[in-house]
Amino acid sequence: MTPAELLSRTALSVFRVHGQMLEVSEELARPVGLTAARWQVLGAVLPEPLPVSGIARAMGLTRQGVQRTADLLVEQGLAEYRPNPAHQRAKLLAVTEDGRAAVRRISPAHRDLAQRLADKLGVEEFAQVAASLAKLVEALDGL
Repeated sequence: MTPAELLSRTALSVFRVHGQMLEVSEELARPVGLTAARWQVLGAVLPEPLPVSGIARAMGLTRQGVQRTADLLVEQGLAEYRPNPAHQRAKLLAVTEDGRAAVRRISPAHRDLAQRLADKLGVEEFAQVAASLAKLVEALDGL
């Protein structure tokens, strides 16, 4: 297979997986009153507060899209804006305790899905898929 054919095959597979992951994420998030996008943004700030632009970069999303989602999370009381000591105008988005609780409520269904995928693929192959995707992300970031 030529590099062009490999790229096309990879891109089509990634597009399909992206759609499948969004669909599954919506199903996991819906029972706790979240969307996949809101869950994704909350997940980005679980470890530490981040500016909207940092979330967008880390997640491969547009700043405007993340801003809209962040504003909705703040309205829901699942996140809050905090002052950013490094940049006066770019506030940090931080998860609230209610936001952490919402993510915790998703965790059992998330673990169940992870186990079903591990059972289907095998843990080693599942780990290889994750590693290969991480390498692809790194390679594309370097272009």
